[in-house]
Amino acid sequence: MVTIVRRSHAFAGLLFAGLLSWALPSTAAEPEPTRSTVTDLLGRQVKVHLPVRRVILGEGRQLYLVAALDTQNPIERIVGWRKDLIQSDPDTYGAYLRKFPDIAKIPTFGGFEDGTFDIEQAISQHPDVIILNIEAQHATEDARYIEKLDALGIPVVYVDFRNHPMQNTEPTMRLFGQLFGKEARAEAFIDFRNQQIRRVTDVINAQHPSRPSVFIERIGGYTDDCCLSFGNENFGLFVDMAGGNNIARNIIPSTFGQLNPEQVVVANPEQVVITSANWEAFAPGGHWVGVGPGADMAQARRKLAWYTQRPAYAGIKAQDDQAFHAIWHQFYNSPYQFVAIQQLAKWFHPTLFTDLDPEASFRELHERFLPVPYEPGYFVSLKP
Repeated sequence: MVTIVRRSHAFAGLLFAGLLSWALPSTAAEPEPTRSTVTDLLGRQVKVHLPVRRVILGEGRQLYLVAALDTQNPIERIVGWRKDLIQSDPDTYGAYLRKFPDIAKIPTFGGFEDGTFDIEQAISQHPDVIILNIEAQHATEDARYIEKLDALGIPVVYVDFRNHPMQNTEPTMRLFGQLFGKEARAEAFIDFRNQQIRRVTDVINAQHPSRPSVFIERIGGYTDDCCLSFGNENFGLFVDMAGGNNIARNIIPSTFGQLNPEQVVVANPEQVVITSANWEAFAPGGHWVGVGPGADMAQARRKLAWYTQRPAYAGIKAQDDQAFHAIWHQFYNSPYQFVAIQQLAKWFHPTLFTDLDPEASFRELHERFLPVPYEPGYFVSLKP
């Protein structure tokens, strides 16, 4: 693992170079950015020159929203990003690489959380802002990154799609819109997302259907551990919104956690949903179900069948009914959660949602907001 490099002379040199570069006049053809105050997802008041022109993404998967704002050229502002998109979602990265080959030139770095972020590399890119996920807060505070970057005039803002997605996705999207000078575009995206969520929640609230018991197995195939899951947040909350009963909601006190196999067997879930993806970079040849854009559905169904053999699922109702499903894990960390909610509702209440087509909803989002074409493959069931 790469460690953080702290060389005082190099740092000082970069400090001088950075300050010198910002002292130079901006290009005459571009409007001069205005120094404004924004509020990030930790409630911090941060001064930023808006609209930003050079951005470092603390997580590459923030591209999911960036592309909805800078649709013509989603990489035009990105001067550095974490390499998680390339590793965790290679199929989406490949789609953008085909359309925007220069994406391969964006400098990559490790994470704040695991101590592999190179602050000197970040400074050398002269960013107008660094956008971090809120889970990086403790690591950045421990390493005093905020103070070091602030001394150079580089603001840091925090966003969140993962820990409290239903609460924080909208303000995150608005913050991106404010930073990019694309407020109207962000509001249009928010309106579309809300309309799609209500296509499920309005029906559930009106009909009050019987709720099937559901176990969500988190990051299936990324590790051999069982049984990782969600509490009453993220996919756990998606289950509730879609009319299911998440069996882990009263066992896992936070967003993420783990049940033991005996707890799953005793709960006897009627449906099992595996969140998974193409994780060849982390678990070559593993039991992950490679759902995602352009996935091979026949192969995905074959890999999903392996999960019926887990001891945690022995004799449960879902095994009797072959009610096993796999869904794209990245819905947990993107503004596309409404697609997951719709698909879960289709699985839990097929007669209530005969007219709901999550594929069509996601395709419409691509056509209206994203620069790459929609490719199906984001979810699969054991029984077609």
